[in-house]
Amino acid sequence: MQLEIDGEYSGIRFSACHFIPMHDKCSRLHGHSYVVRLRLDGEIGENGMLMDFVVLKKELKSMMSSMDHRTLLPAKSKEVKIIETEGSVEVITCGKRYVFPSEDVVLLDIPHTTAEEMAKMMVGQMIENVDFPDNVKAVSIGLDEERGQTAWYTEEL
Repeated sequence: MQLEIDGEYSGIRFSACHFIPMHDKCSRLHGHSYVVRLRLDGEIGENGMLMDFVVLKKELKSMMSSMDHRTLLPAKSKEVKIIETEGSVEVITCGKRYVFPSEDVVLLDIPHTTAEEMAKMMVGQMIENVDFPDNVKAVSIGLDEERGQTAWYTEEL
């Protein structure tokens, strides 16, 4: 049995900018309107559901709001040097230097701000923050950078 939440129709999306060092085109600062998709695999529980949609949507929306209209930076990157000072974040990478207001930045605990790494990070956050019932066997998140371009990550419980 699968349960799916499609962020396109459920309003679970966010807009943000990022860059991918060492990539021809994507090393430039650019943005996306991301859409998040969630799938759970498992069996119907005693209550007749795989899991309550409300709990899942609440957590997804909380995660998206923390990244919405922000600059996403890879805190674990070997190619990106991040210097936090009072009120600003300086970023040095590939011969470029950016300075952002601290409130406009989210430091993500990942090596690259790719859809693949962010989907993996989101699955980890869901598993950490949601009390999944025993009948749920796997959690998957798909992150669309644009329509028809989705990175999926799955973790077995």
